[in-house]
Amino acid sequence: MLRRSFLLLAPALLFAQPVLADTPVVGAPGRIARLRLGKSEQPPKAQIDGRRLLVRKERGEWVALAGIPLSAKAASRLFVDVDHPDGTRERRRITVVDRKYSIQYLTVAPDQADLPADQVAQYDQEREHLLKVLRTFSEAGPASLALRQPVEGRRSSSFGSRRVINGMPRSPHGGLDIAAVEGTPVAAASAGRVIDAAEYVFLGRTVVLDHGQGLLTLYSHLSEIAAKPGDAVAAGATIGKVGATGRATGPHLHFSVYLNAAAVDPALFLPALPP
Repeated sequence: MLRRSFLLLAPALLFAQPVLADTPVVGAPGRIARLRLGKSEQPPKAQIDGRRLLVRKERGEWVALAGIPLSAKAASRLFVDVDHPDGTRERRRITVVDRKYSIQYLTVAPDQADLPADQVAQYDQEREHLLKVLRTFSEAGPASLALRQPVEGRRSSSFGSRRVINGMPRSPHGGLDIAAVEGTPVAAASAGRVIDAAEYVFLGRTVVLDHGQGLLTLYSHLSEIAAKPGDAVAAGATIGKVGATGRATGPHLHFSVYLNAAAVDPALFLPALPP
C-alpha cells in the first residue's frame, strides 16, 4: 500500500543548491538545470527551443526548471529565453556536462531485434503522436514536485541506460522500471489530468498524465487501462494495472517523468530509497 509520506520530499533532495546569478548554469543529460529568475511580483516566462519551462517560486524567488534531454552532448550549450513581466527579455545559457549511464550489449535473433516491416509505419505514426502529447503545457503548475511511487516494487537502475543490440546502438531508456506482479493496481504519482490513454507497439497500453507546466508522467506496459483522456485523477487514484503489453519481456511498470518534453530521472522526484 502506498504511503502518504511519499508525497513529502524536501526540495534539497530533488535539486542542487541554487546557483548565483553570475555563475554559469550547468545540467547533465536526464537531469534538471535550475535558473534563478528574480523576485518580480508576477512570474517570468521561460522557454528552451520553443518549449515552455516550469517556473515556480522557491524561497521568494522565481526559478525555472529545465529538463536536459538524454540526447544532449557534453560540452554543448542550451539557450533559455526569458520574458520578464516588465517586458524585458534575456537569454540564459546552460552548459551540458557529462553523465555516464550503463551500456548493455546484446545479441539476439534478428526478428527479436527489429520491428516487422508491417509495423514500421504504425510505429512512426505512434511516435509522432506521442511526441505531440509530450509537448503538452498547461499554465497551472503542480502543487508539489514530489511524486509517489506508482506501484510498490523494486526499482531498477535502468534510467538512461543504452542497449547495443547486434552491434546497433538503441535510444537510451527514458524511464524507470519497477518490478511488480501482473494485475497490481498502478496509482497516479500525483494529481493530474489524463492526456493520453492508448496502446503502442513498443510501450503497450500506456497512460500519460499532465501535472501542470510541462511536468508529465507516463505509465507503460499496462495489462489494463482504467482512465480515459480528459479525466481528472487524484494522487494515488488507480489508472491501470501492471502488465507486459508491447515489447516487454515480463510484467513490470515502465514509469517516466518529463519536463519540457525531455525525459528526466524519475528518482529525482520519488522518495529516497532506504540505505
